[in-house]
Amino acid sequence: MFDRILVPVDGSEHSRRALTTAATEFETDEIVALHVLDPFRVASTTEEAVWNSDYMDEREREAEELLAEYAELGREFDVPIRTELAKGSPARAIVGAVGDFDVDHVVVGSRGRSGIGRVLLGSVAENVARRAPVSVTIVREE
Repeated sequence: MFDRILVPVDGSEHSRRALTTAATEFETDEIVALHVLDPFRVASTTEEAVWNSDYMDEREREAEELLAEYAELGREFDVPIRTELAKGSPARAIVGAVGDFDVDHVVVGSRGRSGIGRVLLGSVAENVARRAPVSVTIVREE
């Protein structure tokens, strides 16, 4: 049994699967669903980058809506879900959240890239697994 499980969420099917796995496969008192806004990932429309406070405000509103969806998903499994929003590099924010929220396990979704794709693009899940001070379960595509 884990007191608190951290599940990083981003709206993808991978993170939904991770939350479902955390809620159904592990005994826990609480799941912390964490969404990380990466201020270094700039959206672009055509060729021109958009970066201003309106853009970040809109992303925060979208993130809050997304977290509300995950909280609802947790209610379907009758598991207490706490939602949190962080800003920064995703892997660093997730590892930092382990201590911030006194988490004793992380369940993270992954696309399951391998080979050159993983090397070139990196993997948040892999970075978290290497750096987290607690056990990490990586839920991969089936």
